[in-house]
Amino acid sequence: METKWLEDFVSLAETRSFSRSAQLRHVTQPAFSRRIQALEAWTGIDLVDRSSFPTRLTAAGETFHAQALEILGALQATRNLMRAHQSAGGDMIEFAVPHTLAFTFFPHWLMGLRERFGAVKTRLTALNVHDAVLRLTEGGCDLLIAYHHSSQPLPLAPERYEMLSLGAETLAAYAKAGPDGRPLFALPGQPGVRVPLLSYAPGAYLARLVESILKGDGQPLNLEPVYETDMSEGLKAMAIEGHGLAFLPQSTVRGELAAGRRLVPATAPGSYELTMEVRLYRERPAGARHSKPQAQALWEFLAEQG
Repeated sequence: METKWLEDFVSLAETRSFSRSAQLRHVTQPAFSRRIQALEAWTGIDLVDRSSFPTRLTAAGETFHAQALEILGALQATRNLMRAHQSAGGDMIEFAVPHTLAFTFFPHWLMGLRERFGAVKTRLTALNVHDAVLRLTEGGCDLLIAYHHSSQPLPLAPERYEMLSLGAETLAAYAKAGPDGRPLFALPGQPGVRVPLLSYAPGAYLARLVESILKGDGQPLNLEPVYETDMSEGLKAMAIEGHGLAFLPQSTVRGELAAGRRLVPATAPGSYELTMEVRLYRERPAGARHSKPQAQALWEFLAEQG
């Protein structure tokens, strides 16, 4: 048994849609279906009536739904109780941050923050976007930093969670520079020549944004996926070695662009790119399960700074 199976099942019970729940849980629909099937195998009985539309639960599924909510609630209450015993580190602000932002944005942002705000103790947990959001909703961190784009909003209800904007950055295509300083691979490319694409794994947040970029241009591209990973740092390493073209946040390639020859833009300026907002989220104080004075002071400072 994995707790994420219970969370998947609760989501399905609420949405009555495999596709919608897979989207909210940031996994592909086939992967989501396999996890529900794994849960049914564990319970030994069908929990979902797949013959109806919209999807509905079986009688056993309705019973299990109530139990799943109780189990998840008990686990969360236990976690909160354990956190209450954590007297040491009470002034430590805990951040949940997706991997890309943890490697690039966060260190630079924190240095500037300390110059303006003063000394601050932080604990960072780097996760994928889905798990970072869960860390906030489950009360496992004080603050969440994540990308935002209107085409892929995070499933955080505004009546429960509030946000501040920390800035913006651009997601664009980059490739290794050849001897002449031009990219080895470029878009839109040459007719009949396939462009090797270093891509994000299906279900990754940046994968969906890259898909929006490619669909938004409207021009058919001759791309051939040759490598796949969840992390932008992995794509950057492969791009530097010349394996193909990768869509990367600008902060990820700041050093390589400054060097001038390790990576260069692989498109004309302003084409095949997308601007993302970097946001800071927290649980609204009125409903917060725990609140640290230092985290509150930091939030107020950033709000005043605009």
